Formats: sequence, C-alpha cells, structure tokens
Amino acid sequence: MTDLVTWAELGGSLAAIGGAAYVRHVYPAAYWSMVGLPLAVARLLASYSSTMDACGLTVEPPRWRALAVRATTRREVRPVHPRRGVIRPTTTGLRMRLRLAPGQEPADVAASAERLRHAWGVHAVYVRDVKPGVVELRLVGFDVLRKVRMPRRLDGGPLQIPVALREDATAFVRDYRTVPHELVLGATLSGKSMYLRNLLTGLAAQPVVLVGIDCKRGVELAPFAPRLSALATDPDQAAELLPALVKEMEDRYDLIKARQGIAPGTPEELITSDIWGLPEGERPSPIALFIDEVAELFLVATRKEEERRDEMVTQLIRLAQLGRAAGIYLEVCGQRFGAELGKGATMLRAQLTGRVCHRVNDEASAKMALGDIAPEAVLAACAIAPELPGLAVVGDTSGGWSRIRTSYLSLADAAAICRATADLAPDVPALDPFRPYLAPMPVEASGPAAAPRPVTE
Repeated sequence: MTDLVTWAELGGSLAAIGGAAYVRHVYPAAYWSMVGLPLAVARLLASYSSTMDACGLTVEPPRWRALAVRATTRREVRPVHPRRGVIRPTTTGLRMRLRLAPGQEPADVAASAERLRHAWGVHAVYVRDVKPGVVELRLVGFDVLRKVRMPRRLDGGPLQIPVALREDATAFVRDYRTVPHELVLGATLSGKSMYLRNLLTGLAAQPVVLVGIDCKRGVELAPFAPRLSALATDPDQAAELLPALVKEMEDRYDLIKARQGIAPGTPEELITSDIWGLPEGERPSPIALFIDEVAELFLVATRKEEERRDEMVTQLIRLAQLGRAAGIYLEVCGQRFGAELGKGATMLRAQLTGRVCHRVNDEASAKMALGDIAPEAVLAACAIAPELPGLAVVGDTSGGWSRIRTSYLSLADAAAICRATADLAPDVPALDPFRPYLAPMPVEASGPAAAPRPVTE
C-alpha cells in the first residue's frame, strides 16, 4: 500500500510538471499570469538592492547623508541605488518606474538590461525614458513574437494603423502623418504580403483612397478590388496611372495655393501649406499608393521600355518628394531595391522614410533597407529564420529600430473586409478610368429548376 501511494505521488508530480511545461509552450500568456509573474515579482523584490549593486547602478551617497548616518547609527553607509516605483503587472510582463540616483542617466540602465533580464528571470528588459530623472522598465515574460496577439487596447486615429506587434509587447502603429512613405523588403514567403494585407485592410475602414500597382498581374491586390479606387496590373497600366496621380497632386496644390491667397487679416489657423489645414468640407481625401514588386517597374528589355521606365521613375520620385503635403502616401514593396535597378532607384529610396525589412536572401538586400539609417539593424534582419514568417526589423531615419511581427490574416478574411467597406471609398473622378472591374457575384439558386424524375429502364 505504501508503494502504491509513493507511485501515485510521483505520478502526480510528473503530471503537474508535464502539464506546466505544456501550458508554457502552448499558452505562454496563461503560464506567465499563473506562474511566471509571481516568481518574477518575488525575485525582483528579494534581490533588487543586490542586483543594482551587481549591475553597477549605484552611486556614492551625498556627504551630508554619510555624516548623518555615521553620527546617528554608526553603521556602514551603503551606496544609493535608483528608487523603485510601483510594480504594474501586465498580460505579457510587468512595468516599473525607476527614479535615477544623482549622476545617473538612462543609458546606464539600458546598458545593464541584459544583466537585469538574467537576474530576474524574464525574457527581455526594455528601458524607456519617461522624463528627466525617471525611466520605465518594461519586463517581458515570454517571447511575444512566437505567437502574435495584438493588445486589446489600441490607440489609433486617422491614418494610424496598428499593423504588427513589437518585441516589447507594444503595438507597431503605421502613422502616415508622421512617416508618409515607406519601403517594405522581403524575400518570397517572408511575410511581406501579410504585412501589406494587414495594412491595406486597416486603411480600408477609413475614408482613404486606395490605389494599387501590382505587376504580378494583380494576384496580390486583385482580391481587394472592391475597396480599390484604381488598380494597375502591369507596367503599361502603371505608366498611365502614375501621370493621373501626379495631375491629381498638382490640382491639390492649386487648391492649397488658393487657400493661401486669402485676403489680409485672415486668422493664421486658416492659412495652410498642406491639405490638413484646409476646412473639412474642402479637404480632399488622402491617397495611399501600394506598389507591389517595384522592381518590375524598373526592368526593361528594349529602348522603348527604357523611356517608359524613366518616365515612371520620375513620376514616382515626384510623388515621394511632393506628395505628403497633397495627402499622397507611398507604400513601396519588393524583394530587392538598390542602385542596380537603374537610374533613379537610389533617389527614390532616399525619399522613403520608413523601412521594414523581412527575411532577405542576402546581406546586401538588408543593407539596402536599413544600412543607411540603422547599420546595427542589418545583422538583426539577416538573422531572421525562415520558420518565422512575418518577423521583420523596422527602422526610420531617426536611427531607431526594433523587431516586429505581423499577425496572421487570411486572404479570404481580408477580401471580406474590403467588400464590407467598399462604400467607404471616396470618389476621385481622375481615377475613375483605372477603377478595377468587378465581376458580378454568382447567384446561388434556392432549389432545382425542375423536380427530378426517376430514370426508368
């Protein structure tokens, strides 16, 4: 009987360990809330002072304080460490603010982030500067990019699309007002199309004019045709669509100039240099241009195609340089984008502020996307594994970069969203000749046309 009880206890312990391991692998958020969070908080509270000492995040106390301690208690004066704030648990980790000791700076804490991660047993530690003398530590309990779950509360707005999840468990928001143009690079099956799909469906719910150039005969953008105001499926159609967009941009500048010509004495808030300063009734709808496989617009085989290429590239550069004030934004996608494409490629890339680099086939492609704005992000982009589609490195001209991963959205669901939001497409008469053709939906019969008759011999 004693042996039976022993075996039962051993089996129960093994089952509990196996169940915890299963939950940690399949449901990491639930495991963190039940097991990981209490353990991390206990480690942090028990070892905070010693960890600060070991990481070199302490300073010598002021002289007056040392003299007062020796005079009143005659005990050893200990170094001063950052004052810890309230611990705030989250579904993916915890947050905590630190008030830095005199003489410290946020870079000191950021340099010790890896040490803090190991000391407190969490997946990652990120440091954010809140205000002078105060930083926020964001501790992430598990790899949030392995199974993407977007935060429930998302701060969005006009032309602000939460499109992916950052490695620090915050949402990556594509803000067209801040970053008007973007370059998205990625090899086949890297998740580039998924990123484009999430971005396009996010814009579909807003009164934004969506225009597509898909030189793969429309296989990527054609499913979203009900929401598109214009679609070009080959370079010849693109050569006709781009001049129409340039003409629309010029007309919008004429509208802005007319508003600037207001009589003297008009309030300053009515004088504007872009469409966002126009009254809402006069303001034209913003236009988002999606270009898939941009290299197809550069490739030529004959002299006639070379002239067409030069004209299209010139128009793209004009849109990238002047389109922001007119409310025209570019989303340029491709597998590779560099000077070898021909004249104008480097100049166009320089106008694309935002950079998103998925898995690429060589280091040179990663350098084309990130090398000129964040050189240290190139190695991170080259380390993306093929079994993690949707993982990317995002950077901008400020030099900052981070890893993101796009959530999965099936093509059928994306097409359904575009059909449901088709009535939100603004009317732009200049783009009517390029509106994609929509085949009528087949009508399902409710029953057979005639009653079936049995076959007799």
